[in-house]
Amino acid sequence: MDKTIQLNNISIGNHLPIVLFGGINVLESRELAYQVIEAMLLETKRLKIPFVFKASFDKANRSSSHSYRGPGMKLGLQMLQEIKTRFGCPIITDVHEPNQAIEVAAIVDILQIPAFLCRQTDLVTATAKTGAIINIKKAQFLAPQEMKHILNKVEESGNRRVILCERGTQFGYNNLVVDMLGFGILKDLAVPVMFDVTHALQLPGKGAYAAEGRRSAVLQLAKAGISQGISSLFLEVHPNPDQAKCDGPCALPLEHLGDFLDQIKELDDLIKRQPLLSII
Repeated sequence: MDKTIQLNNISIGNHLPIVLFGGINVLESRELAYQVIEAMLLETKRLKIPFVFKASFDKANRSSSHSYRGPGMKLGLQMLQEIKTRFGCPIITDVHEPNQAIEVAAIVDILQIPAFLCRQTDLVTATAKTGAIINIKKAQFLAPQEMKHILNKVEESGNRRVILCERGTQFGYNNLVVDMLGFGILKDLAVPVMFDVTHALQLPGKGAYAAEGRRSAVLQLAKAGISQGISSLFLEVHPNPDQAKCDGPCALPLEHLGDFLDQIKELDDLIKRQPLLSII
């Protein structure tokens, strides 16, 4: 049976219209955050796509100690609270340590566990016990079916409001591959499934001090994931990706957002109208 998670007036389920979890990789400034969220609200309202704003206050997993990490938790949560109050949309952000969970959950609507941390039991249980919706990114080194163990950790902590997020698998050096059959395996765990298309475009460790990326393929890869009948798309944008302080090579240029979402919405509507076939 398809599971639905309710977030205010947004229903999240693999059989329902696509939800966009979108924004910027990391908080760089209030001005940038406002520019991006205003554009994303404009386009999602035009297309009637449910929208959750994404931004991180800290990116603890960076290639170099000199890479920009964000404004930190105190200022970052203050900025996210201001955004939520000003624009009135739900917010998702990362947590990296168990002791962050309660304070972050008091501000944002969805707690996100980064891929590299998804097997950290203390972090998983701490976020689960807040009662917030939890988005768990599948680690690049895990098979889709292994996510059932992490899902069990959350549910054993008394929380069944879980989304599982595909973001590619690393089979060798400097590359990520998205296995389209993996979406079905995740869906069989009876939870909403998200596709993080921008991080799946990464070329980890390829650059001198940061990951490279393949943003020119963002639409093709997003369409492939959407075709699997999933609940939501995770998308990062930037008005000038070449100047972004984190993951610019993977970010969709903000100027292309409207055209991008036009095609995503049309494809998702088509997929969700098609009857599911049980083929054995």
